[in-house]
Amino acid sequence: MNDDLKKMGYRLRPRTVEPQQPGRIAFDARGNAIYAWNEDELSLEGEEGERARRKALEHPGLSMVEEEPVNNAPIQNNTTGLKLGYNPYESGLLPQKQTGKKTDLRELSKWIEMKKRVGKE
Repeated sequence: MNDDLKKMGYRLRPRTVEPQQPGRIAFDARGNAIYAWNEDELSLEGEEGERARRKALEHPGLSMVEEEPVNNAPIQNNTTGLKLGYNPYESGLLPQKQTGKKTDLRELSKWIEMKKRVGKE
Protein backbone atom coordinates (compact mmCIF):
# COMPACT_ATOMS: atom_id res chain seq x y z
CA MET A 1 0.00 0.00 0.00
CA ASN A 2 2.86 2.38 0.82
CA ASP A 3 4.37 1.78 -2.62
CA ASP A 4 1.06 2.52 -4.37
CA LEU A 5 0.70 5.80 -2.49
CA LYS A 6 4.29 6.78 -3.28
CA LYS A 7 3.63 6.12 -7.00
CA MET A 8 0.65 8.49 -6.89
CA GLY A 9 2.81 11.22 -5.36
CA TYR A 10 1.60 10.92 -1.80
CA ARG A 11 4.02 10.44 0.98
CA LEU A 12 3.22 9.09 4.38
CA ARG A 13 4.48 10.73 7.48
CA PRO A 14 4.43 8.85 10.73
CA ARG A 15 1.71 10.16 12.94
CA THR A 16 3.07 11.77 16.03
CA VAL A 17 0.66 12.20 18.87
CA GLU A 18 1.66 14.64 21.54
CA PRO A 19 0.86 13.36 24.99
CA GLN A 20 -1.97 15.45 26.36
CA GLN A 21 -0.85 17.56 29.24
CA PRO A 22 -3.13 17.69 32.29
CA GLY A 23 -2.79 21.46 32.45
CA ARG A 24 -0.86 24.50 31.40
CA ILE A 25 0.91 27.46 32.92
CA ALA A 26 -1.35 30.49 33.19
CA PHE A 27 -1.14 33.83 34.96
CA ASP A 28 -3.50 35.23 37.56
CA ALA A 29 -4.70 38.85 37.85
CA ARG A 30 -1.52 39.92 39.62
CA GLY A 31 0.73 38.35 36.99
CA ASN A 32 1.83 35.39 39.11
CA ALA A 33 2.33 32.10 37.31
CA ILE A 34 -0.19 29.40 38.27
CA TYR A 35 -0.92 25.93 36.93
CA ALA A 36 -4.35 25.81 35.31
CA TRP A 37 -5.83 22.32 35.06
CA ASN A 38 -7.52 21.37 31.77
CA GLU A 39 -10.32 19.36 33.39
CA ASP A 40 -12.66 20.45 36.15
CA GLU A 41 -12.21 17.13 37.92
CA LEU A 42 -8.51 17.94 38.42
CA SER A 43 -9.24 21.26 40.10
CA LEU A 44 -11.53 19.75 42.76
CA GLU A 45 -10.56 20.13 46.39
CA GLY A 46 -10.22 17.20 48.74
CA GLU A 47 -9.25 13.57 48.36
CA GLU A 48 -11.02 13.00 45.06
CA GLY A 49 -9.24 15.92 43.39
CA GLU A 50 -5.92 14.88 44.88
CA ARG A 51 -6.31 11.34 43.51
CA ALA A 52 -7.19 12.69 40.06
CA ARG A 53 -4.19 15.04 40.05
CA ARG A 54 -1.81 12.27 41.10
CA LYS A 55 -3.14 10.03 38.37
CA ALA A 56 -2.85 12.79 35.74
CA LEU A 57 0.71 13.63 36.73
CA GLU A 58 1.78 10.01 37.10
CA HIS A 59 4.88 9.11 35.09
CA PRO A 60 5.84 5.45 34.55
CA GLY A 61 9.51 6.09 35.23
CA LEU A 62 8.96 7.81 38.56
CA SER A 63 7.64 6.66 41.90
CA MET A 64 7.14 8.28 45.25
CA VAL A 65 9.19 6.89 48.08
CA GLU A 66 8.75 8.03 51.63
CA GLU A 67 11.73 6.92 53.63
CA GLU A 68 12.20 7.84 57.22
CA PRO A 69 15.73 8.97 58.06
CA VAL A 70 17.54 6.42 60.18
CA ASN A 71 18.28 7.65 63.68
CA ASN A 72 21.89 7.54 64.76
CA ALA A 73 23.05 6.89 61.19
CA PRO A 74 26.71 7.80 60.65
CA ILE A 75 27.36 10.83 58.49
CA GLN A 76 28.70 9.87 55.07
CA ASN A 77 31.94 11.41 53.83
CA ASN A 78 31.62 13.63 50.78
CA THR A 79 35.00 13.52 49.04
CA THR A 80 33.89 15.57 46.01
CA GLY A 81 32.12 18.28 48.03
CA LEU A 82 35.08 20.65 48.01
CA LYS A 83 35.71 20.18 44.28
CA LEU A 84 32.15 20.34 42.87
CA GLY A 85 30.54 22.77 45.27
CA TYR A 86 28.35 22.73 48.35
CA ASN A 87 24.92 21.12 48.19
CA PRO A 88 23.18 21.51 51.56
CA TYR A 89 20.87 18.54 50.94
CA GLU A 90 23.58 16.06 49.99
CA SER A 91 26.61 17.62 51.58
CA GLY A 92 27.69 14.92 54.00
CA LEU A 93 30.88 15.40 55.94
CA LEU A 94 33.42 17.51 54.08
CA PRO A 95 37.01 16.33 54.54
CA GLN A 96 39.45 18.54 56.40
CA LYS A 97 42.71 19.48 54.75
CA GLN A 98 45.61 17.56 56.23
CA THR A 99 48.02 19.93 57.93
CA GLY A 100 51.68 19.27 58.46
CA LYS A 101 53.44 19.04 61.78
CA LYS A 102 53.30 22.30 63.70
CA THR A 103 56.59 24.02 64.37
CA ASP A 104 57.28 24.86 67.98
CA LEU A 105 58.50 28.46 67.80
CA ARG A 106 60.03 28.37 71.29
CA GLU A 107 62.25 25.49 70.27
CA LEU A 108 63.14 27.38 67.08
CA SER A 109 64.09 30.47 69.10
CA LYS A 110 66.29 28.33 71.40
CA TRP A 111 67.98 26.75 68.38
CA ILE A 112 68.67 30.16 66.78
CA GLU A 113 70.13 31.49 70.07
CA MET A 114 72.32 28.39 70.34
CA LYS A 115 73.61 28.91 66.76
CA LYS A 116 74.44 32.55 67.57
CA ARG A 117 76.39 31.53 70.68
CA VAL A 118 78.29 28.79 68.84
CA GLY A 119 79.09 31.22 65.99
CA LYS A 120 80.60 33.77 68.45
CA GLU A 121 82.92 31.30 70.06
